[in-house]
Amino acid sequence: MPQFDFTHVFWPQIAWLAVFFVILYFGIVGPTLPRLGKVITEREDKVTGDIASAESAKAASDKLAADYEAGVAAAQDEARARLVKVRAEAAAAVEAKLKAANAKLDKQSDKAHAALDAARTKALAEIESVAAEAAATIVEKLTGMRPAESAAVDAVRIVLP
Repeated sequence: MPQFDFTHVFWPQIAWLAVFFVILYFGIVGPTLPRLGKVITEREDKVTGDIASAESAKAASDKLAADYEAGVAAAQDEARARLVKVRAEAAAAVEAKLKAANAKLDKQSDKAHAALDAARTKALAEIESVAAEAAATIVEKLTGMRPAESAAVDAVRIVLP
């Protein structure tokens, strides 16, 4: 095989290989490398720019989120304050209504006690007069003499509380 004849064929093939390699390298790779470097640089710049814009967008979104949280917290605090105020007003209104109702009930209770005392006094007077009449009638039947009305009333008053 002529390819393995190292003395006559091999060294000229190596020489031609080197010549074609140099021609192809400088003919193809030489113009391509700057373009390739330019593309790599552009991609790197674009990625760097995208990362920077993403970081700025993240910072902006973090700021918006913090502002939103602060707004929500402020709104919650305001709502709590309003709730406390409304509860206090409602409690005061209920307390005022309770005072008015208690005063009205106290007046009604006082009137009822007065009416009850009057009815008790009237009932006791009637009971006293009926008891005095009955006592006088009993004494009259037992003794044949009717006692004086004032004596019967005095006797009933001693016995009744």
